[in-house]
Amino acid sequence: MRTIYQLKQQFTKKNNDAPRNSIWHILHLDAPLLFFLFALIIFGFFILYSASNQQFSMVLQEIMHIGFALLIMFFVAQLPPHIFERWTPLVYGLGIFLLFLVLIIGHIDKGAQRWLNFGFARFQPSELMQLAIPMMLAWYYKNRRLPPNFKHIMISAVIILVPVFLTAKEPDLGTAITLIIGGACVLLFAGLGWNLIILLCSFVLISIPVLWHFMHHYQRQRILVFFNPERDPLGHGYHIIQSKIAIGSGGFFGKGWLMGTQSHLHFLPAHATDFIFAVTGEEFGLFGSLILLTIYLLITARCMYIANRAQDTYTRLLAASFSLMFFLSVFINIGMVSGILPVVGLPLPLISYGGSSMVAIMAGFGILMSIHGHKKLLGK
Repeated sequence: MRTIYQLKQQFTKKNNDAPRNSIWHILHLDAPLLFFLFALIIFGFFILYSASNQQFSMVLQEIMHIGFALLIMFFVAQLPPHIFERWTPLVYGLGIFLLFLVLIIGHIDKGAQRWLNFGFARFQPSELMQLAIPMMLAWYYKNRRLPPNFKHIMISAVIILVPVFLTAKEPDLGTAITLIIGGACVLLFAGLGWNLIILLCSFVLISIPVLWHFMHHYQRQRILVFFNPERDPLGHGYHIIQSKIAIGSGGFFGKGWLMGTQSHLHFLPAHATDFIFAVTGEEFGLFGSLILLTIYLLITARCMYIANRAQDTYTRLLAASFSLMFFLSVFINIGMVSGILPVVGLPLPLISYGGSSMVAIMAGFGILMSIHGHKKLLGK
């Protein structure tokens, strides 16, 4: 006759084995994160359909983008984390090569040379670097003592600034800022000391006059307009003025879906891409905007939970930096559209129309699910 202890052990074993045999763990997918992502994507379809002036063709094309991005996420999630670690230098090197290639034979659109045109599709290599830089820095610090010393930080600065310089030359200031943020997030989670943080911030402040000299004219105007949009209300200040009008006119509950005037009457530029949050504010009001922000916060919180439970330095730094970078991308876009940050041409993740950005972000979530799913599978 079995003892109570044996029965308890058998019951505990069954309960421990059950989650590992669930469909989510077999597929290496994180159910809460996937649920939040689908909630955000579905909400985004409603916003995009209205922002595109009810052009179903644009929504259909975005569905194709998301479908392909989900396939990429699923494929990446099946790979164990040590595969990413092994291939990190190659991914980073490939990204640098493609950035050089863009400057030589890249497709030019609206005065910017940012894409490689393959005929059936266009690809923006700078989006790949949003993953490659955190991966490379996490790979560099995986077997080194943390927090990093000054020598390691200088090497990290080279890893970050080379792709940032090539991206800024396209020109693409928004993505260049995102790349800097991605690298800074890794250094932050690596335990960067306050003395080095103050030193780096001082270096940035000293470099502002130099950066100003190398900026394009329209980039300088965007910064000047940030402090006073009325200085050029029909030129560089037009975007932010119309955006604030759209958000303010929405009130608490908004004008209603498909009832926005700023986008439908073409007062609001880039209303399906960079300024799509203004459409959300106008049609869904403060209430709808808070729901959207809540979904973003839930996604970020789940990502940070995965990072906190990562099993080694490489996966922990990579997961944490991607989580914070995702949140800061949302913050910068909404701050830009609301007028509290300069306009830098950064899309709202998983909401704005676009393909390269969607694929890069979903690949990042695939890495997070791989880190969490394979760890659970190993029972660690």
